[in-house]
Amino acid sequence: MKNLIAVEEALALVLKNVKTTTETELISLDKAIGHVLAQDLYAPISLPPFRQSAMDGYALNYHHGNNFLVIGEVKAGDASRQILSKGQAVRIFTGAQVPKSANTVIKQELISKHGKSISVAGVIRLGSNIRPEGEQIQKNTLALNKGVILNASTIGFIAALGLVEIPVYKKPSVVIIVTGNELARGGQALKDGQIYESNAIMLKNALRSLGILSVDVLEVKDNYQETQLVLNSTLNQYDFTLVSGGISVGDYDFVGRALDKLGIEQVFYKVKQKPGQPLYFGRRNNHFVFALPGNPASTLSCFYIYAARAIEQFMGKSNSTIKKVRLIAKNSYTKTGSRAHFLKAHADAEYVEILDGQASSMLRSFAIANALVYLPEEVQAVDEGAHVETLLLPN
Repeated sequence: MKNLIAVEEALALVLKNVKTTTETELISLDKAIGHVLAQDLYAPISLPPFRQSAMDGYALNYHHGNNFLVIGEVKAGDASRQILSKGQAVRIFTGAQVPKSANTVIKQELISKHGKSISVAGVIRLGSNIRPEGEQIQKNTLALNKGVILNASTIGFIAALGLVEIPVYKKPSVVIIVTGNELARGGQALKDGQIYESNAIMLKNALRSLGILSVDVLEVKDNYQETQLVLNSTLNQYDFTLVSGGISVGDYDFVGRALDKLGIEQVFYKVKQKPGQPLYFGRRNNHFVFALPGNPASTLSCFYIYAARAIEQFMGKSNSTIKKVRLIAKNSYTKTGSRAHFLKAHADAEYVEILDGQASSMLRSFAIANALVYLPEEVQAVDEGAHVETLLLPN
């Protein structure tokens, strides 16, 4: 295992080398999904911006008694200008502005009508069913922290503050390069010795789960000059290059030689792990290269463990999409060899099952997996019922 580095050292080197981009942009809310907020966001208004009815019913100015005279109505969107004297009420609807002179809202199920008057069943409690102005957030206070990932709910919250565009970190540009003479595109008839190429579309969709929606894909045959030419074309054009295959030590693996020739600084090559031992990470200035082993399970495992975290850090994400938890093993497992293992698994809220089909070439088990169980080098076996470190993968 000479020259191999430990998983923890490899990940630390990735995070040390990849910094959050300094490039930001103002982006409209309808294009903000998956972006990361580039600065703290303060509320320009209070939410709600006025006292708001929490339900359909009647807003009252309380007096000693249960009978009230109804003098008007307030619908959602109306400006509430009625001045209620004690013993008076207005019909009101959910979300409507509560008159300043009203001190409680009674839900309509507790009301009996008598012409223009109403009577209230039960005890009247002051302040009931009124959302105070600024109950959710006060004007000029911190609404969202820098580094928040913008999902549907955060975008909805920002829209409720009246904002239409926000400052975000620019998403990285990413290219996937797939290598191999044996690869055929889906829909084509396979020739002898060929297999269908699956890593590119797999990685593209894994990137989408991180919010990277626009990804280019290039193909290269097992040829040194062509490999060098294609790699060189990406180095100043993209922030991240993900290479699938061609990084091992076979006679037709040219990626490592080409990267060295192009002046890429090798940060590390080969990690003491299974799958994915021949993983390469390098950089040139602020461009980063992950050369991933070509076997599909190795490719996807290495992407989730290393490349995804690097891309998230570049984007300014304060928390990784891939959550690390400790769960109870549903079954036992014994390692072969001394390397750290990342095992395809299926997890629920409390338990995790290590799946069959752990070979680096097997995607069938990955197709039903939603987690990776991590067994460090020093752990040789897992007993049923033991707690194990588990990486929860993006849906």
